[in-house]
Amino acid sequence: MESAASIISGVLMPCILLAAGIFFGIKLRFFWIRHPIRTVKTMLSGADTGGTSPFAALTMALAGTLGVGNIAGVATAITAGGAGAVFWMLIGALAAMSVKYAEVFLAVRHRRVRREDGQTTHYGGAMYYIRDGLRTAAKSAIGRRFASALGGIFAVLCLLNSLLTGNVIQVRAAADCVEIPPILFAALFAAFTVFTMAGGMRRLSAITVVLIPILAALYILLSGTILIAYASEIPRICAKIVCEAFDFASVGGGVLGFGVSRALRFGITRGIFSNEAGCGTAPTAHACANVKSPHHQGCFGLFEVFADTVVLCTMTALVILLYADGEGLDGIGLSLAAYTRLGASVGGTLLGTAADRFLRISILLFAYATVVCQSCYGIEAIRYFAPARGARILYIALSVGATFAGALLQPGILWQWADMTVSVMTIVNVACVLRLRKQIEA
Repeated sequence: MESAASIISGVLMPCILLAAGIFFGIKLRFFWIRHPIRTVKTMLSGADTGGTSPFAALTMALAGTLGVGNIAGVATAITAGGAGAVFWMLIGALAAMSVKYAEVFLAVRHRRVRREDGQTTHYGGAMYYIRDGLRTAAKSAIGRRFASALGGIFAVLCLLNSLLTGNVIQVRAAADCVEIPPILFAALFAAFTVFTMAGGMRRLSAITVVLIPILAALYILLSGTILIAYASEIPRICAKIVCEAFDFASVGGGVLGFGVSRALRFGITRGIFSNEAGCGTAPTAHACANVKSPHHQGCFGLFEVFADTVVLCTMTALVILLYADGEGLDGIGLSLAAYTRLGASVGGTLLGTAADRFLRISILLFAYATVVCQSCYGIEAIRYFAPARGARILYIALSVGATFAGALLQPGILWQWADMTVSVMTIVNVACVLRLRKQIEA
């Protein structure tokens, strides 16, 4: 399992993602870098009348990405891959911004319309543009059948990802932050998520449009306070990040060292675990937006990666690296220790305690939002095969089971399975997006 994960997550996926990011960046002429103000204006002027607003769709997508990946995932990447993992996390994010734009563009272009409860709503996602886009481009019956099969395979992967990465791991991190019996926590968590899931994307967007901006702003404020207080140490930390990113001696050096570097592997995989760029899940949320054009919503996709990884993950990483003594901690424990100790050194016991409480609450709420959002992705994936109500009820039952598994089991090998699932999804999705490159424009 470890060797397979090293090849898929440490070689194939990073290479494909970076290559696709560079390709689409050149194809789109890096318009978001050349014209940042125009890009922001385009993003803010894209709303059409009725339905889910583009901003609400963005907050739903962010709800599916912000959470454990930003806090526990970054800590795990640093523990496993060293400070250099932060460098590759950022490189992967910058490259993946163009891929995110491309997949969101395709999701909006190939979305569909359904009528529920007397209202017309949009829906779609990667499995739809994989099937429909590739079938249109196919030149033979075999090619069309292959497109249909590949769309189904991706829907299965999306379903698995929603239960594992989007549920079990999120709940495990949230359970570590509370001091109640795991079985009771699982029951309460499952009850809240099922209630929200029952309302579909409409109820989810009503929650995330308020919750996500507030949580993100407070998290930035807390992290920024610590980083400003330790501003003199930031250059040293940045130098350490760059130096360790290119330290391949431990894995043989040269090209082989670059390919299997733990910093590269854990930096990029944890970055994708956080921002989901390229893996094809967030397009399900973006497809719901009532937006003027695919280009307008694609600009929101760019902002999603920037806010998630370039801003929030980087701030988390810097705080963790400032806390030099990890005391053998990993994951959420390391993040909590870093924010609590550094918060106390900046503002005394009061700020340290407040940082600890706020971080625990944030993890709990981020995990809740992520589980609900990913569950909606899972429901959309199962509806791809069977639109009947019974199929959705079956998925909700599986989701509840995953919640209890997350609360009662230790992560361990689950991170490897999560990495494998996300990496395979990314490889399949990015390959299909590249195949449909002629449909994507700025």
